[in-house]
Amino acid sequence: MESSQTVEDESQPSIATVTRRIQRLSLHLIPLPPLQCSPQLDMLTCAKANKQEVDVASLSSYMRGKHREIQEKIFDFFNSRPDLQTPTEISMKEHRELCLRQLLGLVREGKIKPFRYVVEDPAKYFAISEAVGSIDISLGIKFGVQYSLWGGSVLNLGTKKHRDKYFDGIDNLDYLGCFAMTELHHGSNVQGLQTVATFDPITDEFIIDTPNDGAIKWWIGNAAVHGKFATVFARLVLPTHDSKGVSDMGVHAFIVPIRDLKTHQPLPGIEINDCGHKIGLNGVDNGALRFRSVRIPRDNLLNRFGDVTRDGKYTSSLPTINKRFAATLGELVGGRVGLAHSSVGILKIAVTIAVRYSLLRQQFGPPKQPEVSILDYQSQQHKLMPMLASTYAFHFATQYLVEKYSEMKKTHDEQLVGDVHALSAGLKSYVTSFTAKSLSTCREACGGHGYAAVNRFGTLRNDHDIFQTFEGDNTVLLQQVAADLLKQYKDKFQGGALSVTWNYLRESMNTYLSQPNPVTARWESEDHLRDPKFQLDAFRYRTSRLLQSVAARLQKHTKTLGSFGAWNRCLNHLLTLAESHIESVILAKFIEAVQNCPDASSQAALKLLCDLYALDRIWKDIGTYRNVDYVAPNKAKAINKLTQYLSFQVRNIAGEFIDAFDLPPYILRAPIAMQSEAYSQYTQLVGF
Repeated sequence: MESSQTVEDESQPSIATVTRRIQRLSLHLIPLPPLQCSPQLDMLTCAKANKQEVDVASLSSYMRGKHREIQEKIFDFFNSRPDLQTPTEISMKEHRELCLRQLLGLVREGKIKPFRYVVEDPAKYFAISEAVGSIDISLGIKFGVQYSLWGGSVLNLGTKKHRDKYFDGIDNLDYLGCFAMTELHHGSNVQGLQTVATFDPITDEFIIDTPNDGAIKWWIGNAAVHGKFATVFARLVLPTHDSKGVSDMGVHAFIVPIRDLKTHQPLPGIEINDCGHKIGLNGVDNGALRFRSVRIPRDNLLNRFGDVTRDGKYTSSLPTINKRFAATLGELVGGRVGLAHSSVGILKIAVTIAVRYSLLRQQFGPPKQPEVSILDYQSQQHKLMPMLASTYAFHFATQYLVEKYSEMKKTHDEQLVGDVHALSAGLKSYVTSFTAKSLSTCREACGGHGYAAVNRFGTLRNDHDIFQTFEGDNTVLLQQVAADLLKQYKDKFQGGALSVTWNYLRESMNTYLSQPNPVTARWESEDHLRDPKFQLDAFRYRTSRLLQSVAARLQKHTKTLGSFGAWNRCLNHLLTLAESHIESVILAKFIEAVQNCPDASSQAALKLLCDLYALDRIWKDIGTYRNVDYVAPNKAKAINKLTQYLSFQVRNIAGEFIDAFDLPPYILRAPIAMQSEAYSQYTQLVGF
């Protein structure tokens, strides 16, 4: 790509792009020289499933959407720059400096300028973020800290004066920044933050102070080495003329310079320490910040939701601290959206490596016959095929989340804000937890080879693990989803309107909770079990029943334990409710994606995956359905049998499904996932 060419120049795929894509696909699975008579990795007769035809190009086009070109430019840039590719072995200090060079190279040489998309086109921003995270998850996080967190706080919490002053410096990386919210003693409980910003009306400044060790800002990305500014979340304190002397206006955000722009030395009153070596993400320089009477201009208050006049009076369009706090956090929900979206990207990489290895690796077989592909074993299919189906399901669910988030940013509709908040909390929690477990499963599915660092599972697993804590601990986020469902449940019985996303609860609570139809409970035909209505009804019935039962339990325990004690008593029940609801949303979006697919072969392939996802989830929770007679014994057996059959069918075209992710060889640089020549490269790693 010419240095003057920007990423927006190409709106249509060029001949070169199409040729590149064909070459990329050809580099994927090339079978080993045969240990059996046929050079093809054919499906064994044990599966007894007809192979479905799949147009990989059409499926990939439907999956990747309109932003695939910009992702390919990112991949091509790093593929052309071996000096910017992360090696298998690298020290923490080297990794941090490499991450900075990768980010600078991407923006200044690759001409990828993502900052304006944070607000103007979030879907494009998240597509860029997913591709960047595929290169190196540390790079993806550093990218997100700069543009989504530090930059996003300026755009979303500030006003025009802040955008005018800081936009270009953030965009071109002159102003590398941090997002200083988390403290040593407070992470999820943001309202409990202790850092203080006291207004001094004499000098027209805020004084930022860390009152105790527990208030030290901790785990702050970009702080240890590279950051020049920080968005600091602190309690805004105003002097008053009454007996109290001061008034606490709640948590607000402030822009605080932390290093000199020329010397890069910490500014007076700023103490910076390094959080040191971590389990993963060692390319990100996490640090700790302490403030000792640091003075900043009054204009450095990010004042979209609350401001202070020259004479020290507080003004806001929102009447209470709680409403201002909710509005502030609501504008920061993009971080959760991005983590859910990026987690799916990481899952795609791991699933592709594991499935490709399982197609390639042959082991055991019938007596005196050639060895067989390990993906022909039912146990391997049971590990990987439902995971592959879930990856597709999560892809479409997070795409829907990105669309809702983009709509929210354009309309600022209050109902949509609440909707996106709950949906992002649920999907971020559910998807990142699933991916974390799946990364270990993928490693195990690749046996001893999966333990080699060069095959990426260790790095992917360690770097992704913190996704379960970033932007809200997953257990806390699921509680937010449960709380929202209970609010909707209460509103429903008080005559209120249900929100858009949870609207299915109206029908399900009125209809599904009646005694299950004894005829339907015994239907066993394949057509019935693969009917989207049956699948979605089953998911929603389970959620509605959990919602009704936990509401009754909370009401009962509140009388003796109080609201907090009752919530704690029912906590596991509440978490199960939230997960069940999110699974219902995921399935609904997968079904919609299947129905909206324009290509017939792609639609049929997606239907196969969707059915496997739905029936596998029903089977894994079959005890719930059996206990209430929603599914009769013979129907349960039919679900199990059909789930296994669908896994066989998916195995038959598993190569096509992973090829549709269209991940380039540089991303899939794990030797066990590449063409057969990679085995010779693999042996060279240990000196043969």
